[in-house]
Amino acid sequence: MHTLINPALLAQLKDLPLVAKTVAQGFLYGMHTSQQRGSGMEFSQYRAYEPGDPLSNIDWKLFARSDRYFVREAERESNIQVWFLIDASASMLQQSSVSVKGAWHKLDYAKHLVATMSYLAQQQGDSVGLLGLSSHAAELLPAHSGYQHWQKTVLHLAKLESGTMFPSLDFIQQQLAKVREHGVIIMLSDFYENQDEIIGALQHLQSPRTDVIGMQLISQDELSFAYKGLVHFEDRESKQRLTLSAAAAKKAYLDNLSNFNLGLQNKLQSMGITHYQVNIDEPMDATLRRFLKVRAKSL
Repeated sequence: MHTLINPALLAQLKDLPLVAKTVAQGFLYGMHTSQQRGSGMEFSQYRAYEPGDPLSNIDWKLFARSDRYFVREAERESNIQVWFLIDASASMLQQSSVSVKGAWHKLDYAKHLVATMSYLAQQQGDSVGLLGLSSHAAELLPAHSGYQHWQKTVLHLAKLESGTMFPSLDFIQQQLAKVREHGVIIMLSDFYENQDEIIGALQHLQSPRTDVIGMQLISQDELSFAYKGLVHFEDRESKQRLTLSAAAAKKAYLDNLSNFNLGLQNKLQSMGITHYQVNIDEPMDATLRRFLKVRAKSL
């Protein structure tokens, strides 16, 4: 039986794999010798070929795809599972800054970032799993490896839609019970709504063999409050509207945001969860490079 896919989804599928591959290959092209020597999502097992390197260490499959020589730094003892959990609640429809051309919202950014990171992970032979969380349904894709599974991951990402609310903690825990230990678990969210439920669910996944990371998505407009005059705001969850003077509200807003971010970081770190803030207005390859630096400090 053939599965019918609506035209809008087909349009997304045309762009999502291409963007992911383009960013991933550009990221690999820019890689040189890395200080990291770990496994999983660190993407540190490749470096540019240098004269004197044994030809047997060249990754010929990667050469066939990129027409460039990359050397494997070391074989890992075992491949791992990389799980991506995406918050698809309504607040994730917050768009990037108004000054950015071709603006997209946080959920779109999360989808493209996960598509790119999962592409890199499957290149290393790791298994990738996906759990999208909204009030509509849970898009659960069990962790497997290989290029065909990556294509399934992209399909699930394209189908993921935002809901008006975040699922209950019981529902989340039922789904997360399927996430096997020994791996990397990355939660992508703005943490504005249901923060306690999200962090509580992540805490249950903590183990000596599981690395849990909270990626907080935020836009430059949110960080700088770069608004002028009277500004109309609407809460995407409650639909409550507010009109205020940008000049009068800026200081109080920035103070509250600073306290919120610091509180979130402290709460995550106290539970052994790595906090990583992602600016959705930054190029995605820059996001990946900064992510590597954070990972290097935590190892």
